[in-house]
Amino acid sequence: MTPRQSNRRLVPAYLATGGRATPSRNTLDRLSLLRSADMPITSEVRPEEHRILELLQPGALSLAEVAAHLGLPVSVAKVLVADLVDAGRLYARVPIPVAEQFDRQILERVLDGLRSLKS
Repeated sequence: MTPRQSNRRLVPAYLATGGRATPSRNTLDRLSLLRSADMPITSEVRPEEHRILELLQPGALSLAEVAAHLGLPVSVAKVLVADLVDAGRLYARVPIPVAEQFDRQILERVLDGLRSLKS
């Protein structure tokens, strides 16, 4: 058996979500930053969700990183993460859109202008 064959999933990935293909919220992005809410893990948490919560215990990860660690497609991880966010077990922060990010060069020019006014 080759290493590639030993890593194959025995169960299709979509079964991890109960057959659902769309998440309950469409605000999640592959770059969304996920953080555990530090709630105790109970028996109602499914095994896949349990693995996500364990991954996030040391600190925050992006949705894409979580999917890669679990060996799941991002779309499947997105459904699982949305369920955990809805249950209050995870916090998700979406990335700042490019249009809302600050342009460093403009800020530096404004700062230079303000410094020249001061002198």
